[in-house]
Amino acid sequence: MKTQWFRTVMCLGLASLILAGCNSTPPAALPPSSDDNIERETPPPAPAAQPEYGTFDSSGNPYIPGTNQLLARTFYFGYDQANLSQNDLAILEMHARVLAENPARRILIQGHCDERGTREYNLALGERRSDTVRRFLLSAGATGAQVETVSYGEERPEDPGHNEASWSRNRRAIVAYR
Repeated sequence: MKTQWFRTVMCLGLASLILAGCNSTPPAALPPSSDDNIERETPPPAPAAQPEYGTFDSSGNPYIPGTNQLLARTFYFGYDQANLSQNDLAILEMHARVLAENPARRILIQGHCDERGTREYNLALGERRSDTVRRFLLSAGATGAQVETVSYGEERPEDPGHNEASWSRNRRAIVAYR
């Protein structure tokens, strides 16, 4: 678990270093000429628009920046696992950015399990899942005061069925904005 977490953090760090190294240098200034007093016909390019990380729906859930699509808030786990998938990391980075740019916002991360296992084991597994999401958000820019966790174990199933399809929908962590 620690090695996968370490690999994930290292991959994210490497990706940010690569992106930071892609900055281009501005062209060298041209020597002054007699045409400097002539007004140019084309205006200088506008700075690139930064995505908005502060747009929320009426329930307080954030939109994906620049779209009218809500940011995913449910993250699914494998059987008896508390590891995040690579696809979840990008979405969680956006959640961390929303929290970093909106310091008054708070979230509750709810950890859930399927019905297999004892009540105590499932509460502990739900806690590990919510803590995994919390640790990632904190490492990506959210503050501890913004993030709270709770484990519901098997008590609040998304799907009440008793088969693998139902169980896979119940193994999750949910980010709930307040």
